[in-house]
Amino acid sequence: MIELDDLRKEYRSGEISVAALQGVSLSIEENEFVAIMGPSGSGKSTMMNILGCLDQPTAGQYRLGGREVSSMTDDELAAVRNRDIGFVFQSFHLLPRLNIVRNVMLPLKYTEMEPEIARDKAVSMLGRVNLANRLDHVPNELSGGQRQRVAIARALVNDPKIIFADEPTGNLDSKTSVEIMELFSELHRAGQTIILVTHEPEIAEYAQKVIHMRDGKVERVEHNAISSH
Repeated sequence: MIELDDLRKEYRSGEISVAALQGVSLSIEENEFVAIMGPSGSGKSTMMNILGCLDQPTAGQYRLGGREVSSMTDDELAAVRNRDIGFVFQSFHLLPRLNIVRNVMLPLKYTEMEPEIARDKAVSMLGRVNLANRLDHVPNELSGGQRQRVAIARALVNDPKIIFADEPTGNLDSKTSVEIMELFSELHRAGQTIILVTHEPEIAEYAQKVIHMRDGKVERVEHNAISSH
């Protein structure tokens, strides 16, 4: 599903050039659960942004579903992000004044879907993450774990091919983090491809494959026995 070949990313600031990615090559299959780990400055967030079509590499190739991403127009990239990709962030990124149904419906605004059907789909997704009894609540009436569940429902509402999760447990306590990771494991067992950035080894243990990054390069790749969760 994802193929990277000698991917490089440089950021320039005046005379100074910083190499965030230095020749990354790897592949991720459909229905894999992958964690990307590494210390601050290792390039993991840069790689997540490129994989999620939020940023473009300086050099190298990125093929998504067999298609070279650098050849896509801005409109095509926007369509890919909306149709094929779901994002989950550490800080939830929910709109505070909208109830959780309307938050989950947001990605469907850019589709041809009728509002009633979009609402039904959002309600269905909230049921899938065990929030069917909180539909009229706004985000600040929910716990951190519940808000992250809303964010996951929003990421799922377009039936994306891939979910990207950037430090999804970073703002959660350890008990809630386990609940959120169990939810990701359930989604993976149901066929969802998941790519997760984390700096916590106990979170990475939920993934099938762990890509360790350092200084903009892949240091090593580990495979987990994911049946332990």
